[in-house]
Amino acid sequence: MLLPNKDFKFVVESTPLISIDLVVKNLEGNVLLGLRHNRPAKGYWFVPGGRILKNEPLEVAFTRLVKEELNHDMQMEDAKFWGVFQHFYDDSVFNDEVTTHYVVLAYEMVLDIDIPSLPKQQHSKYKWFTSAEILKCDMVHEHTKWYFVNKTLE
Repeated sequence: MLLPNKDFKFVVESTPLISIDLVVKNLEGNVLLGLRHNRPAKGYWFVPGGRILKNEPLEVAFTRLVKEELNHDMQMEDAKFWGVFQHFYDDSVFNDEVTTHYVVLAYEMVLDIDIPSLPKQQHSKYKWFTSAEILKCDMVHEHTKWYFVNKTLE
């Protein structure tokens, strides 16, 4: 269930949002990142993902987000759960005055992705990164880097 902007702004101002991040690897072990063109994290490379909607079971949210963000069909049981993370932002989808707090469920998956076929609603372009490149690149958002600190991609 999507809320009207006025109601959603109140929610963002008042509570944490719950989301799923998709750590997508290719067969070579590289990680797919998208260059965000929306707040928060606008202008940074970030993993795909999105919010869980009210009354949406986790499994349904996972499947929906994989389809919306990656144009693929996948079930949650086919991904590897990496854990729960917290992301804090100084801005929001609305402006610089409203902060955003996410509680994030991160999942790893291996997919054969055709980059030109990926949706452009959240990311203006996509690129494969090695985990070392992710940690070194200033334009990769710190919240994405957290997934790779002390983490070896298997």
